[in-house]
Amino acid sequence: MADRDLRFGMRDLLGLSDGMAWLFVVIFEATIIMYLRVNFDIAPAIPAAAALLLMAVAALVVLVFPVDPLPWPATAYVACAGPVAMALTVPWIENPSGFSHQLWTAYPTSYLLAMLVLRGRILSAWLGVAAAATVLVTMGVFTTWHPETVVRALTPVATVGAVTVFMAIVRPTRRSLRELRSQANRRAATEAALSAATAERDRQLTRLDQVAGPILARIAEGAQLTDDEREQCRLLEAELRDGLRAPELVTERLSAAARGARSRGVEVTLLDDGGFRGVPTWVRHNVIDAAVGELDTAEAGTVTVRVLPIGRRWVATVLAAAPTGDRRTEIDTAGVVRVST
Repeated sequence: MADRDLRFGMRDLLGLSDGMAWLFVVIFEATIIMYLRVNFDIAPAIPAAAALLLMAVAALVVLVFPVDPLPWPATAYVACAGPVAMALTVPWIENPSGFSHQLWTAYPTSYLLAMLVLRGRILSAWLGVAAAATVLVTMGVFTTWHPETVVRALTPVATVGAVTVFMAIVRPTRRSLRELRSQANRRAATEAALSAATAERDRQLTRLDQVAGPILARIAEGAQLTDDEREQCRLLEAELRDGLRAPELVTERLSAAARGARSRGVEVTLLDDGGFRGVPTWVRHNVIDAAVGELDTAEAGTVTVRVLPIGRRWVATVLAAAPTGDRRTEIDTAGVVRVST
């Protein structure tokens, strides 16, 4: 029965890296061509070339497709390529009662069908074996039962049978390897998340030390704070709150503009609902520019900068409410800025 796990294929089973996988493809193609070259010495050029082309393309198809089990159209082509190639070359046997080079086509056919087993299409591979046997019976290959001829004709049965037994034996190992890889992926994802969280925590602590370190040191010493220092504490508290509520909006320019607006009595609110994910960096820059522009010109009232959730038409909005009137700035996913009053 075909293994339906699309993430663990023949390359994983055989331990083939990208470079080794392509080397394997080249060697396999060379083997197919070497076997089928003999047909040009006995059969007419057109059927010999057609058989070679069919088998060479089938060898590429059975190896290059990255998904296991092999897709059905590719499976059907690979399963039929060998029997069709045999049908093209077997009729030109010169001495059907004895040794014949034409039955060399059975060897690459067996290799293709064996690869089909490895790609998770066991039943299709055996159907290909049955089709190859049918071609040989129809062409009268078994009528004289010459030993060499019979052995060559039965090559697909032996090869596909051996690989089928091999796959049955290694299936538990393959399942274990798949589970180990899944566990490794989960472990790597967990470690990456922990690393990202640690890096973010370190970044926040560094920022806190840079922004609030001096004033916190004075408070820890028990010093009496002046009015200017108390105002500085208020502005620092608002700036740290911005870093928690809108981390994607916190830049040197925007933080400086927000600090200046708050010092003039403007109520500033920064909100981040995650809309920056999946948009180009320059769109984010347009949002920052629009927010900085409103904050620099605001003298009273409120300024709210909000990054909207993912999937909205607008990436962000900047709403400035002042005694002289309100102004709304919207930035869409293409970075276009629209201002309305």
